Amino acid sequence: MEETISKFEHDFVEQAAEMSHSFVADDDDEEEEVEPKLKYERLSNDITLILKKDAASCIAVHPKFMCLGTNWGALHLLDHLGHSSQQQEFPTHGMAIKMVDIDSGGDYIGSCSNDGKVMVSGLYSTENCHTLMLDRPVKAIALDPLYYKSGSGRRFVTGDDRLILHEKVFLSRLKSTTLFEGEGLITNIKWKSRFLAWASTTGVRVYDMSIRRVISVVKKDISPGINADNYRCILYWKDDLTLVVAWADDVKVCVIRRRPDADAERLNLPSYYVEIVSMFNIDSFVAGAGWLGNHLALLVVPKDEELSGKGQRPQMKLIEPHQESYNEISADVLSIRGFQEYACNEYHLECLAEEGQFFIVSPKDVVLAKPRNPDDHVQWLMEHQKYEEALEAVTGPQARELKCYSALQVGRTYLDFLLSNGEFQTAAKLCVKILGKEKNLWEEEVFKFARLHQLRAVTPYLPRGECRLDPHIYEMVLFEFLKTDSGGFLRLVREWSPNLYNIAAVMNAVLEHILRHDPDDSTLLEALAILYSHEKKYDRALAMYLKLQHADVFRLIAQHQLFPTVHDKILALMELDANQACALFLEHSEHIPPDLVVSRLQTKTPLLFKYLDALYMKEPKEGSRKFHGLLVTLYAEYAQEKLLSFLRSSDYYPIQDALDICQQRGYIPEMIFLLARMGNTRDALRLIMGQLKDINQAIEFCKTYDDPELWEQLIGYSLAKPEFVNVLLRNIGTHVDPRLLIQRIEYGVEVPGLRDSLVKILHDYNLQISLQEESQKILVSDCFSLHERLVRIHQRGMAIRDDQICGACHQKVIVSDTRKPTAGMVVFFCRHAFHTDCLNTVDTCPICYAMKLKPNAGIPEKLRKP
Repeated sequence: MEETISKFEHDFVEQAAEMSHSFVADDDDEEEEVEPKLKYERLSNDITLILKKDAASCIAVHPKFMCLGTNWGALHLLDHLGHSSQQQEFPTHGMAIKMVDIDSGGDYIGSCSNDGKVMVSGLYSTENCHTLMLDRPVKAIALDPLYYKSGSGRRFVTGDDRLILHEKVFLSRLKSTTLFEGEGLITNIKWKSRFLAWASTTGVRVYDMSIRRVISVVKKDISPGINADNYRCILYWKDDLTLVVAWADDVKVCVIRRRPDADAERLNLPSYYVEIVSMFNIDSFVAGAGWLGNHLALLVVPKDEELSGKGQRPQMKLIEPHQESYNEISADVLSIRGFQEYACNEYHLECLAEEGQFFIVSPKDVVLAKPRNPDDHVQWLMEHQKYEEALEAVTGPQARELKCYSALQVGRTYLDFLLSNGEFQTAAKLCVKILGKEKNLWEEEVFKFARLHQLRAVTPYLPRGECRLDPHIYEMVLFEFLKTDSGGFLRLVREWSPNLYNIAAVMNAVLEHILRHDPDDSTLLEALAILYSHEKKYDRALAMYLKLQHADVFRLIAQHQLFPTVHDKILALMELDANQACALFLEHSEHIPPDLVVSRLQTKTPLLFKYLDALYMKEPKEGSRKFHGLLVTLYAEYAQEKLLSFLRSSDYYPIQDALDICQQRGYIPEMIFLLARMGNTRDALRLIMGQLKDINQAIEFCKTYDDPELWEQLIGYSLAKPEFVNVLLRNIGTHVDPRLLIQRIEYGVEVPGLRDSLVKILHDYNLQISLQEESQKILVSDCFSLHERLVRIHQRGMAIRDDQICGACHQKVIVSDTRKPTAGMVVFFCRHAFHTDCLNTVDTCPICYAMKLKPNAGIPEKLRKP
């Protein structure tokens, strides 16, 4: 069906789409255009030649072919593309053919006309072919769907003012039987399975061919004021049990249902009846009906035709029928050739439901309508600039069904659209999704951005991983940033791998740009330093960073192991960033030894302090002890809060020098610590009482050293200050007898809080006595309990084994020989056993007593400890 069509056909498709939009939009210019459900194609080829000389009067369609009847009484057999497939000439009618029908096998064609001629023609055989001349105009014909089968009776029906059944009987004779008459002309007949439906002047009757009986009548319900004679009844079988009846503006959907057998027998009714499940009027006249999925397809002509007297453009509508109403899904206005001259009855619609195809016929035109496929959907979206939806369609689940469009094709078209509309950022972002890892495609798109001077937009999305473009692409981007955005150029030099571009070429361009424009451009100088490091010219990069006072110099040194290079730049690095410099020097101290750093920083004591402080924090002893004396001076100068903790933790500084420094600066806590460390605790206590006047610290100091002379000295200082006496009384009870202090208080001296302190001392004393008494009670109780337990243990019997020997004579203690007298025995609590005769005394165990005197006594030689 993908044939090339003429300009008229092209115009038809475009006009149909345009008219469809205006119809669906409901006169609202701002409403979004709705995609049509169907696509249309005017049939050409041989059918065009036929309709140039003749005019179509009716059509019948089979899955294999279609049969077109004309006004001159000719039958034409065509394929679905309009090619003539006629292998034989069919007899012609003398007048216009009114109706054509094809059996379900596609073997026989039936036709009739107003000249009373009825023909049944075989495509593959002359058997069972008939030509009848009736005496009246025949308006309709229908072949038994099983006409092609032997034994089916080879039946067909014709309609004039009677419904006549023609069937083959004995000896191949044709028997004609009138099934119905008396209701005017029969204008349409449709046969499906066992059911026959026909339309007459009064309505539609449904007939059961199995029982030869009418099972239901569907009345004609046309809107008032409409001349029913101008509109033929449309019949369409959706399936074996569903019939669509449309007459002028009235539409009914009927379903044949089976009546319960009991009711049918009792009431003498047919086994089947017809139920109308949907019934409504539409705003147009129906010229044909079909079915597409869940939607009813109607070929209609607007009602304006009756008012204007001129033919209107026919429309193809898809509707969703309800019980008494419908929802319009879509409406496509069709550009049929010569539509101005045609009335509603001159249009025909035939449907191939299995293939979803509709053949729209006018006297001079045949148009094929079919559902839009995924390619049509994508094409419509692209034509209406809905590229995002089109891209989703070609990458979604239905992408495998596409034959004409691919994600790449749609995506590149979308990119061109975005670029033409100035949406450069959106286009650049979309490149990643569309172009993927296709190197050549990327390069083509980048050049498009370059021609529009929009390289900066696409730069963040350029591939830099496994897929890499030619180096000149990246160089082109870098040159663009170099000229327009130095900050962006620096960012790219930082982020991009140097393998992407020619470093030397870019470096030369930067140097040239700097010399021409601004030799002091710090941004470009930094970029140049990075390029030098990429080129492995680390000395130049290092010098450039130091000139710029840029912290990346530390990363450069550590990354490329440039430690020998920085020996003469230690001071400069410390001045740039002391913290990073210290971290670098300490981490790589094997290459940058502390002695070297200290020698370089002698003139800059603040920086020297930072380094030595960091060194001490990292290595408090081994790495820094040679500098502890210097650290005392530096801590005293720059961090007194750290000095005391340093003095306490270090053993590697001259104490006297440290004391002198603290005395010069008046650092009392440090002096107290150093004096105490030197053993001069009396002077240290004197500073506490004299300078700090802190009795609590003095008490703690005395407790620490617990020297009676210090306590005596402290008591002496405190007597001069009554407020200290009270504090001292409360705290010295655990180390000094409070009476020593109380007895030395002069008579008449007023001591604040003395009474409370004395009460507390007495209370503490009483509490101590009470604790001692209670402890003694517990001790005595435990003593008696343990003694009783010991007595019970001693009173228990002891087991003597048969093999146990005497500790003195080394013979068995128990003698089993009855001839020998039984000797007495003694067993000590240590479990040593002896014969009574072998002991001189029974007060102590000889073995245990000897071991107390000499550890190895009484133990066999080989068991003694060395």
